[in-house]
Amino acid sequence: MNQKTFLVTGGAGFIGSAVVRELINNTSHHVINVDKLTYAGNLESLTSVDNNERYTFIQADICDARAMQQLFEDVKPDVVMHLAAESHVDRSIDGPAEFIHTNVVGTAVLLEAARGYWKQLQQQSANKAQQFRFHHISTDEVYGDLEGVDDLFTEQTPYAPSSPYSASKASSDHLVRAWQRTYGLPTLVTNCSNNYGPYHFPEKLIPLMILNALSGRALPVYGDGQQIRDWLYVEDHARALIKVASEGQVGETYNIGGHNEKANLTVVETLCDLLQELVPKEASYRELITFVTDRPGHDVRYAIDASKIERELGWTPQETFETGLRKTVEWYLANETWWKRVQDGSYKGERLGVS
Repeated sequence: MNQKTFLVTGGAGFIGSAVVRELINNTSHHVINVDKLTYAGNLESLTSVDNNERYTFIQADICDARAMQQLFEDVKPDVVMHLAAESHVDRSIDGPAEFIHTNVVGTAVLLEAARGYWKQLQQQSANKAQQFRFHHISTDEVYGDLEGVDDLFTEQTPYAPSSPYSASKASSDHLVRAWQRTYGLPTLVTNCSNNYGPYHFPEKLIPLMILNALSGRALPVYGDGQQIRDWLYVEDHARALIKVASEGQVGETYNIGGHNEKANLTVVETLCDLLQELVPKEASYRELITFVTDRPGHDVRYAIDASKIERELGWTPQETFETGLRKTVEWYLANETWWKRVQDGSYKGERLGVS
């Protein structure tokens, strides 16, 4: 494999840090991690690679056009993996403007910086220009929700976003495809299902439930808890993303899923049972489950058809939901210092998205 320079935006976030660790630990590529370090960006998720000579961190905002232009000139990337985004549905309900700014405006700024750099490459090195890739990482939430019990999101599913978050991500997807079609910029798009695993910010369902249960707090489940999600272990996702960036066809979209459809209530109950096994207590953790008013516009079911990426690129997830969830719970039990430092910040486990 030729040694390349990967520019990863949002590399201090949950999925971004998994991509950075995978690139450093299991490839010979150089990695430039660009992150604004908002509340969800955490450099402590990268301490294992921080001193590696192939890794560089740069603090910058993707909405800053001048900074992005300078960045491309300085680091001369071969591949851009764009993960920087505001990514929590409940927060988007409370404050949509920030999501539009980062996810839509920030993506447009980054695309223009990449286009300017790529045009220079065409004049300087036709081979390097031909190999350049801009990989935009998105979500299955752009598709809305599924009605039929056997339906799956495919790469041809029409967009029907339900929340400010998913609408902002849908907008950014359209921008990336437009830059490919209008300007010829060599782009790829991936849409993934719900990620989980180590280093996950504790506002999300699985880490929130683990940490609430450990502290004896209520485990809030929206509505009846029957909303179905397809769960994808974050390290499986990171491997898939690098495979798409390295081997995917320009202009194509690849859906990435874990083949693990579970109702939210089932996820919470499974977590309770795992914790009862690993950290037993007299009363069942399940007694902490509390049903709360459903989220506005809550999608009922997501499920990904990941057959295209398996067929064309040979990727399949290595973890089942059972093995991935056990690894996740064990990681949180073994890394109390990491999550306690996160909780010492602005997020205290309060419910978001109740405008």
